[in-house]
Amino acid sequence: MKAMKVEEIRKLAAEEIRTRIVDARDEMMKLRFQQVTGQLTDSSHLKVLRRDIARMVTILRETERVAVEGAK
Repeated sequence: MKAMKVEEIRKLAAEEIRTRIVDARDEMMKLRFQQVTGQLTDSSHLKVLRRDIARMVTILRETERVAVEGAK
């Protein structure tokens, strides 16, 4: 899996980012189960996914903060 770039995430709408975060967290849970049962062959995918989630959450919060500050 290829990591998402910041530019790609910034082009998305806030609602799309939220749905991608939920999807990524679901996928992460599935990968963790695979890791525990010994079925996961590429454990680096967990690291990439975890960082993608953090990147999306950070950008989502930035855009929400800018929207709130712009409304004042």
